[in-house]
Amino acid sequence: MADYLISDGPTPLPQDGCPASQLFNGGDGLTYNDFLILPGYIDFTADEVDLTCALTKNVTLKAPIVSSPMDTVTESGMAIAMALCGGIGIIHHNCTGEFQANEVKKVKKYEQGFIVDPVVMGPKHTVKDVFQAKSKHGFCGIPITETGALGSKLLGIITARDIDFLPQEKYDLPLHAVMTKREELVVARANVTLKEANNLLQTAKKGKLPIVNDKDELVSLISRTDLKKHRDYPLASKDASKQLLVGAAIGTREDDKDRLELLVQAGVDVVVLDSSQGNSVYQVNMIRYIKRNHPELQVIAGNVVTAGQAKNLIDAGADALRVGMGSGSICITQEVMAVGRPQGTAVYKVAEYARHFGVPVIADGGITTVGHITKCLALGASAGMMGSLLAGTTEAPGEYFFSDGVRLKKYRGMGSLDAMEKNKASASRYFSEHDKLKVAQGVSGSIVDKGSVHKFVPYLIAGIQHGCQDIGARSLTELREKMYSGEVRFEKRTPSAQMEGSVHSLHSYEKRLF
Repeated sequence: MADYLISDGPTPLPQDGCPASQLFNGGDGLTYNDFLILPGYIDFTADEVDLTCALTKNVTLKAPIVSSPMDTVTESGMAIAMALCGGIGIIHHNCTGEFQANEVKKVKKYEQGFIVDPVVMGPKHTVKDVFQAKSKHGFCGIPITETGALGSKLLGIITARDIDFLPQEKYDLPLHAVMTKREELVVARANVTLKEANNLLQTAKKGKLPIVNDKDELVSLISRTDLKKHRDYPLASKDASKQLLVGAAIGTREDDKDRLELLVQAGVDVVVLDSSQGNSVYQVNMIRYIKRNHPELQVIAGNVVTAGQAKNLIDAGADALRVGMGSGSICITQEVMAVGRPQGTAVYKVAEYARHFGVPVIADGGITTVGHITKCLALGASAGMMGSLLAGTTEAPGEYFFSDGVRLKKYRGMGSLDAMEKNKASASRYFSEHDKLKVAQGVSGSIVDKGSVHKFVPYLIAGIQHGCQDIGARSLTELREKMYSGEVRFEKRTPSAQMEGSVHSLHSYEKRLF
C-alpha cells in the first residue's frame, strides 16, 4: 500500500516559496497583506530574540517601534512612554516651535542619571514658588542654594514632606524657614560614579541625592524616582547622559530653521524632515543646512518610495530614510494624487538600495497589526513607524469620547483639511501652504480605545519576537541577513488565501489581542 512512498535514491528537497528579490521584482506592487513569510527552524525561545535596531546611523533602539509625528499621536506623553518601552516618539510640528521645544524638554527631563540642570531655588523664595514649580514640572524636591542657582553653596533642600501640611496662610514663608537644612542632608562628592551614587541613595532611603564639589557647591542631583524607572523599564531608550531619547519633526521652509534651533537647545536627539514627497530641492538643502550647522544631529529624511528618491537624500547626508507614500490608514494621497507605491514593495526596494550606504530605513504607514511590523522588518526595514496603531492609546493627545457606547479618540491625517487649517506646518508637508484652494491628502476619523502604551507596546514587542522565532531568526540583523541571502522565503497570497488567513466561518467572535 505504501510502495508509492518509497524512493530508490536520495530525494532532492524542493524549494518552497521564493526569495524576496524574486517576489518584489515581478513588476507588481505588493502590500503587507499580499505575501507571507514561510516558517524556518526553531532552536531558541522567543524571549531570546534580540530586537536591537538602528534608528539612524548613530542612534540605536532596543525595540523597532517609532510613533509617527502626527498631532493626534505624538506629544511628550507618547514620546516618554515610547522611550521607556524601548522605542522612540517623534513629536509633531503642527504647533509653534516654542510648544514643540517644550514638549522635547519634558521628555529629556523625565528620567535622568545625573540631573545636570536641576530646578534650584534660593533661601528667599517662598513656599508658593515651590507649589508653582510643582505645577509646572511635576515635582517639588528642589535644592536650595545661596544664590538660587546651580554652582552656588548648598543650603538645604525642600521636599513635599516639608510643605504638604502647611496651611495656605503660610505659603508666603521663605524657604529657609521650612527647608531641610544642609547638615541633615546626605550628599555625594562630584567624582562619584552613577552606580556609587545609586547605592548611596538606596542606603540613605532619601528621595534626592545632591552632588557637591569640594567647596560644597551644588553641581548636580540624582532622584530616587529615576532609579525606580530604571528598574521598571530595562529597555528604555537613553542617550549618553541617561536621558530619554526623543525626536521631533520639522519642515523644509526658512522658518523651520528657527524651529530647529529651539529643538537643538531643548536637547532633541533626532529630527525628522516631514514631507509626503521628500525628493525635493527643499529637503536636500535643509539636510545640508543641518549637517553644516549641527553635524552631530541625526537627520531622518523622507518620505520616499523609490531608490531614485532615496539616492538624492542619501547623497545630501541623510542618516536614515522614512519610507511610505499614501499607505497610511488616514492617507488618500494615492487616491487623490495618483502617486505613491504599495508599501511592501516600497520598503524592500528602498532598503535594498540604502543598505549599501549604511543608511537605515524606517517603514512608515500601512502597519495595522503586529504581523505587519514583522513583515516590514523582514523586508529590510530597521524599524516601523506607526500612527493608527498607537492612536487611541491613553498617551496619545486628545480626549476620549463615546459614540454608540464605544470609547473613541480622534485620529486624523496631517494632510486632512482639519490638520492643515490648524497650522501651516501641516500644509507645508504637502507643499500646500500658499494654495488658495487646499486639496486634502488625508481624512479625519476616530480610533477605538487601546488602553495604555505601557501594555500595548510590550504586546507588540512580544509579537515581533514570536514572529522572528517562527522565521528562525535570533535577531533583526540575522533576519535581514537571511532575507538578502535567500534563506528566508516568501510566498504571494491570493485574495482567497488572505481570507483564509484571517478569522472566518464563525457566527460571532471576540478578538482579544492581549
